[in-house]
Amino acid sequence: MHIKSYDIIPALQPYVKMICTMECDDDTDTNYIRVLPDACVELFLNYTSTPVAIINNELHQRSIVTFRMSRPKDVQMRKGTGVIAICFYPGMAYKFIQIPMHTLSDTTASLSDIWGCIAAEIENEMAESSNNEVRVNLLQKYLFKKLANDKNDLQIAHCLRQVQLSEGLISVGRLVNNTGLSQRHLSRKFQEYVGLSPKEYLRVSRFILSLDHLKRYPLFSLTEIACKSGYYDQAHFIRDYKDYTGYTPGQVVRASHILY
Repeated sequence: MHIKSYDIIPALQPYVKMICTMECDDDTDTNYIRVLPDACVELFLNYTSTPVAIINNELHQRSIVTFRMSRPKDVQMRKGTGVIAICFYPGMAYKFIQIPMHTLSDTTASLSDIWGCIAAEIENEMAESSNNEVRVNLLQKYLFKKLANDKNDLQIAHCLRQVQLSEGLISVGRLVNNTGLSQRHLSRKFQEYVGLSPKEYLRVSRFILSLDHLKRYPLFSLTEIACKSGYYDQAHFIRDYKDYTGYTPGQVVRASHILY
């Protein structure tokens, strides 16, 4: 599979984490890879007539949206597939989708179910485009148009920023105090924008941080990784890995089919 990243226009940079093309050779499907949970929403816009992928043994024909996951998914891209993938930062897809995120957690939906007939129009325009640069520009213009019709929720944006700066180590109580909201009100906002509660978001943020440490510090022991990532003990570290990956931390390190 060939992957190429593209520059994100300045107006979308606070919301879009990555834009890339993913193209598979015509002669073979890719091997299955295990995609691990995070708090991001991703769009996969298909500009070919080939089905996009098999996800957890279900074939998806056209453009899809994958919502935040609490469990890993096994994905196989189909031969001849060409898609543009757009990954949003946590809490930022709501601005472009306008559906409460908690109602769609752990689902993969057809883009046409989310954007209606405009999804087919975008697919057709992409299929007729001369190259991927044109396709990426087309999609960014559409996202910018969607963005212009919405307003920021500054409280959620502030909370997500605080979690990022603290590397997931800030407490729920501190988030509540910083916003001036009640814990119940803050939880409702997180469910709507992110798809999970503040406590759950902090947990998955700590797990994602530990994955980053696994890549950045290959000579560290797993005990050191757990400590550096803010885990209180090895038991919680192992529990999160089994919940989010299906494997122990050591098995994740040795596995070649796990994407992180």
